[in-house]
Amino acid sequence: MERLNYNTLISQGYDGYLLREGPERVLQFGDGNFLRAFADHFIDEMNEHSGFDAKVVVVQPAAPKLNPKLNEQDGLYTLFLRGREHGERVNQKRVISCVSRVLNASEQWSDVLACAKNPDLRFIISNTTEAGIVYDGGCRKEDAPPKSFPGKLTQFLYERFRLGLRGFVILPCELIDDNGRTLAKCIDQYIDLWNLGEEFRHWIAEENTICDTLVDRIVTGYPKAEAASLCAELGYDDQMIDTAEVFGTWIIEGPKSLAKELPFQQAGLPIQIVDDHAPYKQRKVRILNGAHTSMVLGAFLAQQDIVRGCMEDDVIRGFMNRTLFEEIIPTLDLPKDQLTEFAASVIDRFNNPYIDHSLLAISLNSTSKWKARVMPSLLEYVKRTNTLPPCITFSFAAYIAFYHAAKARGEGCLVGCRGTSDVEPGVRCPNTTCTNYYEVRDDDWVLDFYYDHRMDSAEEIVRSVIHCDRMWGDALINLTGGNPAAPGSDPVTFESAVFKALKRIETVGMYRAMNEVLRSGSESSSSSDPMSGILTALEVKG
Repeated sequence: MERLNYNTLISQGYDGYLLREGPERVLQFGDGNFLRAFADHFIDEMNEHSGFDAKVVVVQPAAPKLNPKLNEQDGLYTLFLRGREHGERVNQKRVISCVSRVLNASEQWSDVLACAKNPDLRFIISNTTEAGIVYDGGCRKEDAPPKSFPGKLTQFLYERFRLGLRGFVILPCELIDDNGRTLAKCIDQYIDLWNLGEEFRHWIAEENTICDTLVDRIVTGYPKAEAASLCAELGYDDQMIDTAEVFGTWIIEGPKSLAKELPFQQAGLPIQIVDDHAPYKQRKVRILNGAHTSMVLGAFLAQQDIVRGCMEDDVIRGFMNRTLFEEIIPTLDLPKDQLTEFAASVIDRFNNPYIDHSLLAISLNSTSKWKARVMPSLLEYVKRTNTLPPCITFSFAAYIAFYHAAKARGEGCLVGCRGTSDVEPGVRCPNTTCTNYYEVRDDDWVLDFYYDHRMDSAEEIVRSVIHCDRMWGDALINLTGGNPAAPGSDPVTFESAVFKALKRIETVGMYRAMNEVLRSGSESSSSSDPMSGILTALEVKG
């Protein structure tokens, strides 16, 4: 097959959208799968539907040598967006044509700096991994290039400043808190380190907009196992195929005037300019990540292995939905329709037929994840209702069960067995070759804690965990709320409720115990699946 490039597409009579020529208006630090399936996809859509007319210069920030593949394809690649929307299976493909060229920072730093001379250049986008936005005091002003990404950016901005040209809209996409503020702080540190002067500092502050952003899309990247068949389907050889889920959202904290420069609304894109990105981050962490963390450990012990399998099980799906819609969403303050629509998208994402998302992969470091993603919902629910949330309370018991079942030490882990359907509930399989053995991976001190308490009774382990200051502070020790299963009864402690749930898991097994929680919570509901009416309403709205 012919290699993908403009001539190949023309010879094949390709009738899709292509931007062969255009001004280079975007400088992008990062050539990885994520930005190509996220920011570059959105830019390509704006080019087609909003007249954005922008080409992207991609910089490989860390690679020692240039990867020539994208340049050899004229900057073109095929993006597959696959998953579910409103419950329907989706498989879309699009040739992305917004990339003009790829430069390597190590080999072509002078060419990167030359981009500062381009008066059309207006936007800088980055994704240099979570460790990318860091200050390195060892970087020197004369380095070509500086080692750190903020050092590279500061040098580039200083070149722009010296030329007397306007500044940039800078959109970092690294997955760290306050990525824009953190990047701006690093730049300020380099101004001091390199003695670049107060005039330059003023230019940075007044002529540039450095935004905090929140990005959300699962990108699965190059589909190695499918590449040959996909190329055969396409009719050309594409060595830069990228794949991602259909869902995507980009929250940008910045002035409303940015919407005039980024015509995403005209293109119908899921990009929002907001005054404060924090509520949207809270929504993502509490709903998307919180749903994962509150469900997966119990689901794994109930014999599930991937997220999609959980969505195909009525009990586990119902448990997760009730957690989301009855215990998490009521603790958040964004408009309810935004919250329910986002939660509905989470259901679609978890049920993606193209992604086998391992529960054990999600289980990594569940202690800190439960504290960051689920505990805030627990505390806020009790604060607002004076009642303990039954599903979240159960999920904490499931967390303990997952860790406490691991009685042996492995290399950097604990080893447990979730049992099988042919053994007594709560009894671990004695067969050392059993495929149900699993590894618990967390910080060393967490593993040490659970190993030291491996012989505790249910009552002892619950008390030990809840009273572990290093895990939760004192937030759970005196937590008390009404019993939702017995309205009007005396309040119960979180500790006693978790102990009761853990004893039930040990007695009847995880799946049955989870089902009991779901059914006991649905007595006042017309449906065991609280999503049913919500999804119907959203489908009608859509």
